[in-house]
Amino acid sequence: MDTFAEIADERRSLAALVSGLTREQQATQSLCSEWSVHDVMAHLIVPLEVGIPKFVLAMLASRGNFDRANVRLTREQARRPFGEITEVLRQKADSRFTPPGSGPEAPLTDVLVHGLDIRWPLELPREIPEERLQTSLTFVTAAPFGSVVPKGALDGLRFEANDIDWASGSGPIVSGSAEALLLAITGRTTALGHLSGDGVPTLRSRLA
Repeated sequence: MDTFAEIADERRSLAALVSGLTREQQATQSLCSEWSVHDVMAHLIVPLEVGIPKFVLAMLASRGNFDRANVRLTREQARRPFGEITEVLRQKADSRFTPPGSGPEAPLTDVLVHGLDIRWPLELPREIPEERLQTSLTFVTAAPFGSVVPKGALDGLRFEANDIDWASGSGPIVSGSAEALLLAITGRTTALGHLSGDGVPTLRSRLA
């Protein structure tokens, strides 16, 4: 299946999943330390709504800091009503935008990880197709250190999914569901309690 089609399906599925959330659920703290569920949804439409010129201006205003620019643009989008944000994600699900220098694996991983940021605190179940999880796990473990994962966090560890056919690395084992591994590898410490293996204490210390 085409990766861009998978991205579109994930966006539409997430929009449908959250469309009936109450105001209290929308305000729930996500797994992103400073963002509510509403904020995470706003972040997901930034690349769909903000063009390159506006992003460049945000980068300049943030003195070249990508993370600060991202927070600035997310804050702007988060002023919109939740239903409007959800509708944008649905209507523009077929967008083929990718960050400069990245392929479609980047936006696929973005929507998968942030979907988990929303679903885990709200305990919303959804079965993600195995091949999508494999693609994203391979992408985050191969990404340059410091870009997607904390620098050096994965060194000398072997990650093994116990619910799909995927493994990476060598060394003490970190094992768990593909969802928990994806969250932990991208720095979500909440997921560490769902992992097992001799490598977990090392990973925990590196993410602290």
